[in-house]
Amino acid sequence: GLGGRRIIQTSGINAPADNPPISRAKAGGVNAAAGVGSGGMATKIAAAKIAYGAGCATVITRGDRERPLLALDLGERATWIRPPVSAETARRTWLRGHLTPEGAVIVDDGAARALGKGASLLAVGIVGVDGQFDRGAAIAIKARSGETLARGITAYSAGDIRLIAGRQSEEADAILGLSRRPAIIHRDDLVLGD
Repeated sequence: GLGGRRIIQTSGINAPADNPPISRAKAGGVNAAAGVGSGGMATKIAAAKIAYGAGCATVITRGDRERPLLALDLGERATWIRPPVSAETARRTWLRGHLTPEGAVIVDDGAARALGKGASLLAVGIVGVDGQFDRGAAIAIKARSGETLARGITAYSAGDIRLIAGRQSEEADAILGLSRRPAIIHRDDLVLGD
């Protein structure tokens, strides 16, 4: 694979002096003198910053040869920008800090326990819906007491959830007249806590 043979590895923003941090990297030097890389480096750096924030690694390598990815696999030099967190951790951080709930679902005690163990939210565990929201909205998941247990991105609208709350997945498909994934909120799309 793209192992590490002869590859300059840049870990985030604390890179060695000969491999500057993302924020200080710019076009120039050898590339400018060679007449290549005359304007796209700023865009590459901007894209690398976005990927870095999302927990994704980025590689910057020469594109003026055939099969640049194969060249990387064979050990060609390149600059790797590796974030300190995984994409999953970055996504959960984003979910935790950037979701403003548009509504809520209220769950029974069994669903609350299952969520605490890392399960997805299924219709069978829902006992109520607060507000109006569309599929893809951020919503809160609340206990009957009103305590917010989690937040997440719903795969169903408030109207559809009202129709299938408390029902098994097979029943929900029949009621809605279509087959969707059974999770109202998949565990990858939710974060526990207030």
